[in-house]
Amino acid sequence: MEGASVLWLLGLTSLLSGSTSQAPLSLSSSQFFSWTSLTLSCEDDPSGWTLRRTTPRGKEKAPCGDGWGYLAGSSCEISFLVPLDSGVYWCETTEGETRTTINITVTGGPVILQSPVLPVMEGHDVTLSCRTKTTSDLPADFYKDGSFMRTEPTGHMTLQHVARSDEGLYRCNMSGAESPPSWLAVTGQPTTPPPASDPSHLVIRIVCHLVVFCPYCISTFIMVSLYRHRPTVNDLPVSMVMAPPTHAEGGLGDDYDDLITAATTEHHF
Repeated sequence: MEGASVLWLLGLTSLLSGSTSQAPLSLSSSQFFSWTSLTLSCEDDPSGWTLRRTTPRGKEKAPCGDGWGYLAGSSCEISFLVPLDSGVYWCETTEGETRTTINITVTGGPVILQSPVLPVMEGHDVTLSCRTKTTSDLPADFYKDGSFMRTEPTGHMTLQHVARSDEGLYRCNMSGAESPPSWLAVTGQPTTPPPASDPSHLVIRIVCHLVVFCPYCISTFIMVSLYRHRPTVNDLPVSMVMAPPTHAEGGLGDDYDDLITAATTEHHF
């Protein structure tokens, strides 16, 4: 029991202090049954990483293939897990930089709790699964930090929109058997700076506006020009034609001629 407590404290300390940014090592669960197999690999650039582990018994920091597991290409395989394989695993660069410290628990018991190994982002949903070696569809009781939470009829408990308050130590009980504890870590949403404005987008918007508004400007200019140069009523030429009187208008023809002649006769004295 004391060894299990030391193992859990070591794993918990490593999870809380380990860097999880740019994590190259990932697992779907941190708990495994004895005599099952496990394959680990340092992702992103396997050639630049070395998978190492430490255990409470010897405190050794041995790489894969040095007393545990065997190398298969860029992966490390453990064919038959035993409780002594429980411990802290991480990826390390040739410069000694450590990434993705995780805690793996191997149990000889009949029940395990499957939970996320790496921290979960705030606001995401998380499902914890309690299972035996043969099934995960039996009723299970779930506990957090030693306190009973609820019973799930199918052995799966979903935490919706997790927050920092959901962080803690979880375990489950199925058919009278209890799983080892598992730490669930919750991290905040990453803050990303607003994207920098792209000058090309501004140029494109200006061109689009010009393409749309130029035809309206040109048509308006043409209409104003036509309006200013249109002829007005006062500018129209007026011609008046005086028609001579006809005989049908009466007997005024001869008198009219005499009157005009008299009016235009020039007198000289």
